[in-house]
Amino acid sequence: MSDTGFDIVEVLKRLPHRYPLLLVDRVKELVPDERIHAVKAVSFNEDFFQGHFPGAPIMPGVLQIEALAQAAGVLAVDSLGLAGSGKLVYFMAIENAKFRSPVTPGVLLDLKASFVQKRARVCKFAGEASVDGKVTCEVQFTAMIADAPAD
Repeated sequence: MSDTGFDIVEVLKRLPHRYPLLLVDRVKELVPDERIHAVKAVSFNEDFFQGHFPGAPIMPGVLQIEALAQAAGVLAVDSLGLAGSGKLVYFMAIENAKFRSPVTPGVLLDLKASFVQKRARVCKFAGEASVDGKVTCEVQFTAMIADAPAD
């Protein structure tokens, strides 16, 4: 692993997500204020494969987008210095989502996201998921940085 990447322990410090909805297993490269390359190991044991689809398991496209958004959340947290602040990164918009190829169990899903626009409270990202260099999903999305909901 390069010195610009980190493992699941460090991912957990940056994201509030936990099993079964944590969709980033490690970060291969993070360039603050620019881009991230993260990885999701797609296992047959994922809960969603029980019903999507029995006998022909495929990772739902919306979960590919969620995985990209989580990777972008790690990028935003690091770039904006938000680790440990309690701030969350919320979806505001999803645009131009395209699904190019199915994602099946037993693969490493590469998640690449980059800033298109970065402000203190609102960021726009471009994301691309792929398996072995073959694009599975492309999307642009906007996220808002905000406080966690009150208990």
